[in-house]
Amino acid sequence: MTDPFSLGRRGLFGATAAGVLAAPFLMNRAAFAQADPKTDAAMSPAMKTNGFKIGTFAVTVISDGTRVSEKPQETYGTNQTPEAVAELLKANFLPTEKFVNGFSPTLVDTGSDVILFDTGMGEGGRKAGAGQLIAGMQAAGYSADQVTIVVLTHMHGDHIGGLMEGGQPAFKNARYVAGQAEFDFWKDPARAGTPAEGGHKGVLEKVVPFAEKTTFVGDGAEVAPGITGMAAFGHSPGHMIYRIESGGKALILTADTANHFVLSLQRPDWEVKFDMDKAAAAATRRKIFDMIATDRLPFVGYHMPFPSVGFIEKLDQGYRFVPETYQFEI
Repeated sequence: MTDPFSLGRRGLFGATAAGVLAAPFLMNRAAFAQADPKTDAAMSPAMKTNGFKIGTFAVTVISDGTRVSEKPQETYGTNQTPEAVAELLKANFLPTEKFVNGFSPTLVDTGSDVILFDTGMGEGGRKAGAGQLIAGMQAAGYSADQVTIVVLTHMHGDHIGGLMEGGQPAFKNARYVAGQAEFDFWKDPARAGTPAEGGHKGVLEKVVPFAEKTTFVGDGAEVAPGITGMAAFGHSPGHMIYRIESGGKALILTADTANHFVLSLQRPDWEVKFDMDKAAAAATRRKIFDMIATDRLPFVGYHMPFPSVGFIEKLDQGYRFVPETYQFEI
């Protein structure tokens, strides 16, 4: 039987790595050693975590919270009729007038580094029930001070909101990794007076203060041994995804390549309100999820239904999201 976690083809993550970014120090892993990272069914909704292994790496997906929104057709399938969007939702046993969006940062403990991918909504999201990343990390046995590297897949507010806490760095012992193209776009004063002005201000507030501690990367850059970045532009100008490899196993962190497990995957060409370059985003969805389906790799999608981990099956028009069950346990 084919191993669903085997490395498969490596062409899209080829030998273009820009070299390992040197880690400044090793962190104490005692807290993790004493904790079971697997989801506790009795855990409060504010502290949902899902832990599993990829080779020797411990991976923990953490729910930063969820949000209920109205009128899904105004966000997904904006180039389709409302009836077409409603029909697809109904066919998948989903409500047609509301949808739930989740936010799921991922922590990867390599044994040498504790690497956090994205930071959730932060304190600004707590009134609405989000901003639960740090509480979730603690529930999984980690403190914010143990994080040695923070990787930003892109710089939308639900990914950078947790960089600060009370006006201070939330992860005070960390260095940072971010896409060069993404940073250059959002920092540029030319964003002022455009629809991107809000994002520009958020990056000036949340990201620019860490610029001197940030390594800016491009396609193929290696963040740490076994962790490689890949350009996946479209959702934002410099959107990056990451491949995690250890012990002959692999996992893809797809970030916001797809933002809904039905509407963005079963119909990858449908336009999404928050995709900044809609044609490029659709092409990227097909490229990335074709690879994941062909190589039978697990992936973590930032907005997939928690626990946010699953597989991809090709369909006639797109893909079907297959949530993981016990694949990581035996």
